[in-house]
Amino acid sequence: MRVTVLGGGVIGLSAAWYAARAGYAVRVVDHGSPHGGSWVAGGMLAPITEAWPGDEDVLALGVESLELWPEFARALGVELSPVGTLAVAVDGADVEVLDQLCAYLGRLGRSASRLTGRELRALEPGLGAVRSGLSVPGDVAVDNRALLRALREACAANGVVFSSDSEPGDESGSESDVTVIAAGAWSRDLHPLLRDVIRPVKGEILRLSARPGALPPPRHTIRAHVRGRPVYLVPREGGFVLGATQYEAGFDGDVTVGGVRDLLRDAEVVWPGIAEYALTEASAGFRAGSPDNAPVIDWLEPGVLAATGHHRNGLLLAPVTARRVLSLLREGGNSR
Repeated sequence: MRVTVLGGGVIGLSAAWYAARAGYAVRVVDHGSPHGGSWVAGGMLAPITEAWPGDEDVLALGVESLELWPEFARALGVELSPVGTLAVAVDGADVEVLDQLCAYLGRLGRSASRLTGRELRALEPGLGAVRSGLSVPGDVAVDNRALLRALREACAANGVVFSSDSEPGDESGSESDVTVIAAGAWSRDLHPLLRDVIRPVKGEILRLSARPGALPPPRHTIRAHVRGRPVYLVPREGGFVLGATQYEAGFDGDVTVGGVRDLLRDAEVVWPGIAEYALTEASAGFRAGSPDNAPVIDWLEPGVLAATGHHRNGLLLAPVTARRVLSLLREGGNSR
């Protein structure tokens, strides 16, 4: 069976890799947008700290996928962070948000350890005036760009062919037996059934590097609420990724002054030593939003599969999505 995957982000590449390993002839069509959600991502694999009432199905899928991640990472030769996530609160209102999360997790039988401000600073001495927090050791992180490189190499090693809009070839996938639409936010333009389901959700991230004399970056992923605004710091070699704003702004790819200001202002409350860091990148990307925050992984019509709508959880859900796509391909004779 010939399979064309539209989209070269983490979802498209994971699906292509799984399919190629299973013996399918796979082609990936990738336009290489600098605003792809996989490239402009923090790399958090954090279903527990992302959990919220009403998203129980998303939480269950995230936990299922996280269980697949150790083997997924080993097969690709990428590393997961050795420590977990700290969710921290700055003021009384932020503490209430964490209290709600902790109570919700408790009702679902998923616990997180409560920590005082002093206990948090014992784990991460660079933290600022945080009131309290949660320790979630199972919520880890991965370097998203190292992951994308590893996935592309793994695909090539298994015979996947790559093309782009500047190369010859039929990008509609009409020469294939099955087309997998995995183009993130752009998937909405690739099939009528996705037009009113998938939407772009803009996010801005910053990358910072420690300069000589600066405090070292955190060891844990830090997810904070600062006076009601979420901000996260995800460690990277010699620095960290800081994110993320969230706008319903269509495909506006500009990094706004206001977005950068808000991220730096809130991050400095959580990690005061940030002022000594170098700002090395400011980027905007588009998540693939869906009405219920859950991905669309299913047949759209005979010969056309969707694997999109992962919103904030594209990296987290890559293994479970790829497994589901492969299962659908194997059932393809009944659906095409």
